[in-house]
Amino acid sequence: MTNTDIILISLSALIIISYLFNFVAKYIKIPSVILLIATGIGLRFIAVKFLVQIPNVPVLLNIFGEMGLILIVLEAALDLDATRKKLPLISKSILASVFIIAGTCSLIVLLLHYYKAMPLTTSIIYSIPMGIISSSIAIPSVKWLSERKVEFIVYESTISDIIGIMVFNFVIVDEVLTMNSYLQFFINFIIIILISLASSALLIFMLNKISAQIKSFLIFAILTLIYTLAKIFHLPSLLLILVFGVMLNSSKYYIRGRLANVLHLEKMSAVTAELKLLTAESAFLIRTFFFILFGYTMNVYSLLNTDVIITGAVIVASILFVRFIFLSFISRKNVFPELFIAPRGLVTVVLFYSIPARYLTPLFDNGILYFIIIVSSLIMMLALIFTKAEYSESSRRVSLKEEAPVKT
Repeated sequence: MTNTDIILISLSALIIISYLFNFVAKYIKIPSVILLIATGIGLRFIAVKFLVQIPNVPVLLNIFGEMGLILIVLEAALDLDATRKKLPLISKSILASVFIIAGTCSLIVLLLHYYKAMPLTTSIIYSIPMGIISSSIAIPSVKWLSERKVEFIVYESTISDIIGIMVFNFVIVDEVLTMNSYLQFFINFIIIILISLASSALLIFMLNKISAQIKSFLIFAILTLIYTLAKIFHLPSLLLILVFGVMLNSSKYYIRGRLANVLHLEKMSAVTAELKLLTAESAFLIRTFFFILFGYTMNVYSLLNTDVIITGAVIVASILFVRFIFLSFISRKNVFPELFIAPRGLVTVVLFYSIPARYLTPLFDNGILYFIIIVSSLIMMLALIFTKAEYSESSRRVSLKEEAPVKT
């Protein structure tokens, strides 16, 4: 066999394995991400044994990570309805995201600054990736829960990604403590909102008017281009993806009157359904290769380091402690299993590898990052396994049946 044949066979096999993991995960409730990371670790041992190397793994990991963020947030946004009825849920999700990130990062900063003796600014920068929920793990893992719990997790994890990335980009600039930098932060936020609304409106118009069969990937390309350009100028570009997805999925609420003569609702519904399918398929593909590559880069022996275990365990405990306090305050109801739906993953890795060279320090062992990602995912897995029936998809079907109008 040629090298090309080996590569094609390997890629095909990995996709098939990932599909099987997704299928099995529904029954054993083990997140497929854990299985993908384990696959990557296994491939690393095989590669070392047979002296095989994958070139430019960090570059590939970064590319897949960025694409994964775009697709996963878009996939989540296309399932959200921006209605007045949802405003209380959206408000709670935003509050939870803001306060949980702030509280979690504060505790992690204290740990890194005083226990690991890392400089304060460096501690803040390192704390942000570990303080953000990974929507790439959380969203696919909770789809079988009740509708309200799923929506809360989707909003919270997506908003957590966006806020975390915004704050991270803000902190790594040089003049972070000046009044001008704070002013620039709010200006950038307003700019990206305006860009998001204008770009989303233009893309929705294009989707409605383009008659060609192949248009979804054109939209992906345009979204990625705008996202990347906004990122270059340190704008919170992930907000663009969220706004576009929500506007497209909520088109039935605002395409009325004169606007209905320009945009045809039936066509928009068909386009939305097609985009949802392609986004889900593409996100699955990108997520597969990202987490396998991440597993491939892991040094599993670092997980045996006592300091890694202690530091990682304290950080995980801090995550759950802050989450419990604020979820109890916001929801004032049963917070299970939301309390334990706090995995770290794709966005954590992407931001961690985006830390500028001037802030990198040998005081922080990468094994801590690996420990947090694996343990937080395992905790989520156990919580989902022991989730009671009233929080599951079956209860969702019952509630929907009860709410269905009676035909006369």
